[in-house]
Amino acid sequence: MDARFSADEHFRRGQDWLDAERAAAALEHFRAAHSLQRDNPRYRSYYGLCVGLVERRFNKALELCSSAVKEEFFNPDLYLNLARVHLAFGFKAEGLRYLRRALMIDPGNEGARTTLEQLGRRRRPVLRFLPRRHLLNRWLGRARRSIGASEGDLAAAGAPGRGPHEG
Repeated sequence: MDARFSADEHFRRGQDWLDAERAAAALEHFRAAHSLQRDNPRYRSYYGLCVGLVERRFNKALELCSSAVKEEFFNPDLYLNLARVHLAFGFKAEGLRYLRRALMIDPGNEGARTTLEQLGRRRRPVLRFLPRRHLLNRWLGRARRSIGASEGDLAAAGAPGRGPHEG
């Protein structure tokens, strides 16, 4: 990295690379910004996000992003980064929790709103009389997803528990 750049310039360039979906290039700039100003929670959070996305080091990414959120708990972008780390490693429930927290702080946060929309809505269990985590519901849910059937398709096909007078 160019030693002539300030921490702010490294951070700005890192954001540009991240916006262009080039996390590896962004990582180097965020790492430089963080090393120049270790006490800056924004730099720490974005560095943590890229450590998770590029280097796949969940514990390090979580440590960096969590410490940033604790220090600057009113910044929705830091919660978004924490959510993105969790989502990148398959922890959807935790990711959703932090996305909702970001939206509680700033309901107009475009990044959190877009990420939440990309995740989509959770469908109802196929067999509503059984718990969502029941093996049969999980298996049938995977089958439904693989064939691309919607809940309406199942109701039209006469699937149990999906009639017009039920539920």
